[in-house]
Amino acid sequence: ALTLSSITTAAPVNINSASAEQIAEALSGIGMSKAQAIVEYREAYGLFGSAEEIVFVRGIGNSTFELNKSDILID
Repeated sequence: ALTLSSITTAAPVNINSASAEQIAEALSGIGMSKAQAIVEYREAYGLFGSAEEIVFVRGIGNSTFELNKSDILID
């Protein structure tokens, strides 16, 4: 079984299809509340057209995007 500690390394994740739990697990600096905001944004506005659009989600800024940009997939 895979055991994840509270300190996890980032892993690629598709923000257009992943659950909040998967997003929180995969991206650095993204906890459950921000991950849920990503899912809610996607449900309200449609799929992300680019990884950079994650900064439009409330609570996610450029520094969080820069930290995770190589791990944010959109398709």
